[in-house]
Amino acid sequence: MTVHHLNELLLICSLVLLVAVAAVRISSRSGLPSLLIYLGIGVAIGQDGIGVSFNDVGLTQVIGYAALVVILAEGGLGTKWHEIKPALPAAAVLSTFGVAVSVGLTAAAAHYLAGVEWRQALIIGAVVSSTDAAAVFSVLRNVPLPARLTGVLEAESGFNDAPVVILVVAFSAAGPVEHWYLLLGKIALELAIGAAIGIAIGFLGSYTLRRVALPASGLYPIAVMAIATAAYAGGALAHGSGFLAVYLAALILGNAKLPHWPATRGFAEGLGWIAQIGMFVLLGLLVTPHELGDDILPALVVGLVLTMVARPVSVFLSTAPFRTPWQEKALLSWAGLRGAVPIVLATIPMVAGVEDSRTIFNIVFVLVIVYTLVQGPTLPWLARHLRLGENEPPEDLGIESAPLERLRGHLLSVSIPEGSRMHGVEVSELRLPAGAAVTLVVREGKSFVPGPSTVLRLGDELLVVATDPVRDATEKRLRAVGEGGKLAGWLGTGGERAEPSAGPSAGTSVTKAIGISKGPRMIKRK
Repeated sequence: MTVHHLNELLLICSLVLLVAVAAVRISSRSGLPSLLIYLGIGVAIGQDGIGVSFNDVGLTQVIGYAALVVILAEGGLGTKWHEIKPALPAAAVLSTFGVAVSVGLTAAAAHYLAGVEWRQALIIGAVVSSTDAAAVFSVLRNVPLPARLTGVLEAESGFNDAPVVILVVAFSAAGPVEHWYLLLGKIALELAIGAAIGIAIGFLGSYTLRRVALPASGLYPIAVMAIATAAYAGGALAHGSGFLAVYLAALILGNAKLPHWPATRGFAEGLGWIAQIGMFVLLGLLVTPHELGDDILPALVVGLVLTMVARPVSVFLSTAPFRTPWQEKALLSWAGLRGAVPIVLATIPMVAGVEDSRTIFNIVFVLVIVYTLVQGPTLPWLARHLRLGENEPPEDLGIESAPLERLRGHLLSVSIPEGSRMHGVEVSELRLPAGAAVTLVVREGKSFVPGPSTVLRLGDELLVVATDPVRDATEKRLRAVGEGGKLAGWLGTGGERAEPSAGPSAGTSVTKAIGISKGPRMIKRK
């Protein structure tokens, strides 16, 4: 490739990225998952559009896997443990038993109603039984649901990729499919290995990053994503589920209160968007629209059974032990969004040389497009009519931490957003633990050292210094006051009530310590 060709490629890629970024605004207003727009961009520049010819299925699968690793890592980093913890049992059953029910019913529909051979029908059933993390996270950002439902959907989309990948690979392999009990044993073993490696790497990585002060804040996001990717690689190389490993490792890292967390979160979101755009555009390029005609009707039939029968049955059976209200079961049934994951998984039989694998890919592609167009925009409407929608909660406090390694302390930068109940609270009423103090307040561009009676206001930025032993308790207390106000301890909002700081002007001595500190300079992300 010459320099001229490289320049042309860079120009095309930058234009595609700019168009895709602009399209995010359209998707956020319409309620459509952005994947449809990105797929449309790929189709528009493909063979039936501008005329770019692309048929490398192997490359698409590799890039798709890499993108899924980034998307799962970003999803895990953004998932709040306290929201998904109560939902873990239901999500685990949905991701295993629910997937099995969905595969069986969908495969039967593909065989008996669409006339597909059993092997191809089983592959289709497995491919489309995985909900897509990118689609689910994208839609849930715009649909305020109760935390228990959001937790189930997020955890399910993070967990169910692993067993589905194992099933698709098994059904696509040459020769007869293993006995069902051997296949179940293999799935259980791979999930166990992936979970163990993901949890171990996640805890080891979070422990290290919390105790080692890196020379630049920009290194923390890179380190976090490298740790998450290492979890995937470690799980896959150990013949376990790399997808489960990366999600669990990212989940642990995302809830570990790492230094410079807002910058890390923003970096991960940016990588997630790039991964989605690149993967969807590439999948759109792989499709030849004029070849889809014969596969539209089978796709509609299989998709109808999947959406109206297989998914609801799997949800109602999986959630039966948990006494889930029927309204929540109905929403979980409709919120089983498909996206890039099924399309990427549909490339596995193509690479394996399965007979009629191109037909499988076309059916999956049409099914995903049509039913995402139906489910995505109607999900908010259904939530409102089932009376499951919630008002937007007040925005969480923006807290960024930078470790002071030599002083064994931490600098916490706190931003008070709109709707925070910290507005109107006096500094002394924060009741921070001994060893923590508010040392600086920035208000309307001016900074000052607060006193015990200083009243905090919306838009204030606070600099809080905390010793290492009370760092977690300090952040927990700040978030509790942000949610429940000065009475948070008695109202039960947030964590336990902290003891008052030592002395009425505890901030004075700590402020002097900051003046001589050579610790890392904290960078506030606007």
